Amino acid sequence: MKIGDLARAGGVSVETVRFYQRRGLLSEPPRGAGVRRYTEVDLERLRSIRAAQTAGFSLEEIAVLLGLDQNDRATARALAEARIAAIDEKIATLQMMRNALKTLATDCAKGGEGPCPILAAFSLPAQTDAARRPTRSRAG
Repeated sequence: MKIGDLARAGGVSVETVRFYQRRGLLSEPPRGAGVRRYTEVDLERLRSIRAAQTAGFSLEEIAVLLGLDQNDRATARALAEARIAAIDEKIATLQMMRNALKTLATDCAKGGEGPCPILAAFSLPAQTDAARRPTRSRAG
């Protein structure tokens, strides 16, 4: 199959295929009759790269995974556990952000005097008119 067919079957653009080739994740087959022909093995490798990205692995981690022997469970497990820890950290951060926004939304819903708690939480100090005007150079 040609590069466009490979890209389409793998759910990526031709440029993504070329990017993966430059990164060493996919090989570039030799030209046969002027056209590079990709195989089902290339398609499966492309799909593996996409699946690993969906799981949150970086391209560097994917390169390591692709280079592993099929029986290297310890290294694969260590990479997966590190990815799980990073995901758990992101989830904890997102939960803190959610809780903070929920508190602000609840405070805003109470009404009352003064600025909205949501807007106040994200506002920058007001600039004076003098600070907004561009400064002129005094040099000659």
